[in-house]
Amino acid sequence: MEAGLGEIPFGIDFHPSKELVAVSLITGDLHLYKYNADDSSLQRSLDFRAHAESCRTVRFINGGQAVATGSKDCSILATDVETGSVIARLENAHENAINSLINLTESTVASGDDEGCIKVWDTRQRSCSGSFNAHEDYISDMNFVPDSMKLLTTSGDGTLSVCNLRTYKVQTRSEFSEDELTSVVVMKNGRKVICGTQSGTLLLYSWGFFKDCSDRFVDLSPNSVEAMLKLDEDRLITGTENGLISLVGILPNRIIQPIAEHSEYPVEGLAFSHDRRFLGSISHDQMLKLWDLNDILQSSENTVKDKDAGSDSDSDEMDVDDNPPRSKKGTKTKTANKGAGFSGSNNFFADL
Repeated sequence: MEAGLGEIPFGIDFHPSKELVAVSLITGDLHLYKYNADDSSLQRSLDFRAHAESCRTVRFINGGQAVATGSKDCSILATDVETGSVIARLENAHENAINSLINLTESTVASGDDEGCIKVWDTRQRSCSGSFNAHEDYISDMNFVPDSMKLLTTSGDGTLSVCNLRTYKVQTRSEFSEDELTSVVVMKNGRKVICGTQSGTLLLYSWGFFKDCSDRFVDLSPNSVEAMLKLDEDRLITGTENGLISLVGILPNRIIQPIAEHSEYPVEGLAFSHDRRFLGSISHDQMLKLWDLNDILQSSENTVKDKDAGSDSDSDEMDVDDNPPRSKKGTKTKTANKGAGFSGSNNFFADL
């Protein structure tokens, strides 16, 4: 299934329980599509201008009742999924352009901006519950580890940060990489953190040892890894700037096979449907594509997977940096405009 978007997409997310997918566009528009697996149809159900500037990120929130978007114009918008009506708009959610959104719990979300600031929003208390500076450049991706209340973040400043959401502080931060970090997933039952980079190298960190990576996988180079999804504890799916979507094995590290493509246009985002039947992808070819996971993985079902059993002897304890390293400025991939401050931000979720 596929649909032409008409403009370059920046964000994609699936509804947590319904056959619905949201896409945010460079124009500031938000599209919602209903998909039907029985007849392979993909129909647009909502299309409106959500933001004055590019809509960079989108997430379904509040159990799928609303969809939240973050923009270059520094605002966050909450839209009712059923009616398309605006529930609430926060004009100055951040002082800088918003680049990333993530669900933490049923009632909390986090947002990250172009200057490395992260804010946590509590939809139940209807307020911003905390904010902190995790990086010195744009937040490219975030991954939440609920058992330890840690938020892993990657940035254009070339570092991986581990943030403690109980204290709203950066607990530890990696040494600076040679290029921008673009994406992050946690694998191997929490023992490994995988970061994608602009050069195409995958950096593997051992949990608790975040100063420097323990391994590097270079077979995707020189194509930037724009998006990653964890398929299981041993395999992940990557989307790269050459348009390929690939199944990649971790420890042992190998490209198992390419499984989909967007011609030669950069893949901008990947997401799983709520039942993990479909893989959604968006690209600079201005297309939304839904791939049947059973079909695209079928040819890899007989691939022998070598298990990494007990080879990692690293401790599970977290090492804590009292003084995280300072960064040189990285090169932003998405230019930010300055916001007008944070006044009135605590009222954003008053109507949710």
